[in-house]
Amino acid sequence: MNNSDSGATAQAAEDAASPPGMRIFQLPTGAYETPAALAFQGGSFRDRRQFAATAVLVQHPEGDVLVDAGFGAHAEEHIRMLPSFRRSPHHFGMTVSEQLDAAGYDRSRLLGVILTHSHWDHVSGLDSLDVPVLVTDEELRYADHNRGDRVFRRVAAGHSFRTYVFDGPAHLGFPSSHDVHGDGSVVILPAPGHTTGSVVVVVTLAPDRRYAFIGDLAWQLDGITRGAQRPLLMRLLADSDPARIRQDLARVTALAHHLRIVPAHDARGYDGIPLLVPDLDTGWAS
Repeated sequence: MNNSDSGATAQAAEDAASPPGMRIFQLPTGAYETPAALAFQGGSFRDRRQFAATAVLVQHPEGDVLVDAGFGAHAEEHIRMLPSFRRSPHHFGMTVSEQLDAAGYDRSRLLGVILTHSHWDHVSGLDSLDVPVLVTDEELRYADHNRGDRVFRRVAAGHSFRTYVFDGPAHLGFPSSHDVHGDGSVVILPAPGHTTGSVVVVVTLAPDRRYAFIGDLAWQLDGITRGAQRPLLMRLLADSDPARIRQDLARVTALAHHLRIVPAHDARGYDGIPLLVPDLDTGWAS
């Protein structure tokens, strides 16, 4: 990224706005443990990392969206559908559906689930969510041919799909964009490196409160703070286009002073994002 691109990116970050009343909440659904050595280059086998499976609820005056769906009610069954080398021990918490109900959330507000990509630990929770799935045609094609992860095809049955295209201009250093509400508050950016239809979701609550939910562009914050890619073996096993991963990591790293970067599987990235709990004044989530 050259200096002029960096300047335009910084200006776009500073100029961002959003409608009053927007809020976000984290909905942790569980975790699994992985050595840091398998998560990023330079990590240690002695350093055990908790890989979070956390969805995010974005409240917007025109309708709310979830970013990913976390572990579902049938997550243990979903794990058994995976290749044996991916069946690590998992800890399960409340599903997204259970957390919405416990908070008294009005589900009529929910427009759908934006998937960062279709891997099982991002979609398992669709098994108990009766809402549309917002996804690109590219990711649907990827999921249809992904023999190593059949969970999406199982949980997607019965759901309606709202496919979108990147019909908007270059945004924050990415070549194109899709504006969910048309006001710049929730913008999806193409990042087809981990899977061929992976995306980054940028949420703006205020000019100085912005989040980039980057899915599995990096598994841990070390991918941003240290510029550490996945180890070579993990890149070969997990990524569709490692070169595109490097390119998009550079784009995201350039945003780190302007946005809160949240890798899907690093619980530290969600620090400060409130949990969804009942609000006695409004009668639903706060």
